[in-house]
Amino acid sequence: MTVVGPFGLSVQDRDLTSDVQAGMDAVEASLTETVKSDVPFITVTASHLIEAGGKRFRPLLVMLAAQFGDPYAPGVVPAAVVVELTHLATLYHDDVMDEAPVRRGAPSANSRWDNSVAILTGDFLFSRASQVLADLGPAAVRLQADAFERLVTGQILETAGPRPEDDPLQHYLDVIAGKTGSLVAVACHLGALMSGATPEAVEILRQYGERMGTAFQLADDVLDIASDGHESGKTPGTDLREGVPTLPILLLQQMPVDEADPEDLRLRELLTFDLAADDELHAEALKLLRRHPALERARRDTLRYAEEARALLAPLPDCPAKAALQGLCDAVAIRTM
Repeated sequence: MTVVGPFGLSVQDRDLTSDVQAGMDAVEASLTETVKSDVPFITVTASHLIEAGGKRFRPLLVMLAAQFGDPYAPGVVPAAVVVELTHLATLYHDDVMDEAPVRRGAPSANSRWDNSVAILTGDFLFSRASQVLADLGPAAVRLQADAFERLVTGQILETAGPRPEDDPLQHYLDVIAGKTGSLVAVACHLGALMSGATPEAVEILRQYGERMGTAFQLADDVLDIASDGHESGKTPGTDLREGVPTLPILLLQQMPVDEADPEDLRLRELLTFDLAADDELHAEALKLLRRHPALERARRDTLRYAEEARALLAPLPDCPAKAALQGLCDAVAIRTM
């Protein structure tokens, strides 16, 4: 059994492993070349997150989706480069908005340089992605433009927060669909499209990517509470400490108060405090949330999205790539245990 890509994705077919690895190697080399500038400083800042590594989840999905057509088609690797550059660009901008000091184990661009450099570097990466995209034809340009609009809309919705008349949980799911689902969906869509897959396969893979993007983000929400930090790569309860209302908290808020349960009452009280200012209160809230039914419900909701993604693949022909995509659904289940 060979493991390729992020999340322990296992591929048991030697030819598929070879194809995917060759594609990923080509993407990595192209990323390095694409961000080079005549201005040395820009090359340094634009290469910063590429050199820091990362899961390369979206390029992996491009490669797997391309297996339903011609995986060696000339547009497949550039499509993977486009989606990864777009993703990287959003990370530069996210770190400015979040005032994040670290990204992928290295100082974030905004902390290493400053906010202006980070924002402009993100813009530079968007421009380079657009240059690569232009050679893929108007259909690809339209897909990326639509996905980018959804991505920005999701970020604006998150920044603005839900309106008084909005359902906070639905607002949050809309944010995830825009910020995460859109680009994962376009990775699958472009991979299939550039490979010459049938229109039916292209649409199935697009919908699969949409569900998987949401499922992996929701799995991160569960991991933030349930993990000891080794798997998630970040301190447990980070979102809880920062007061970010993710799936477990939103579900808790929708559940009726159990007046007979002192732990439920205490947890709701703790959530009214500034947990970032008190490590003991944060630890107590994290402990209670791990035992609360809201966390188990968050697991079930996450698995539902993963199972919906798996079900979408049913009409596709059985092949190693389909099995690998189904394996990502299993990875969601493992991540939320």
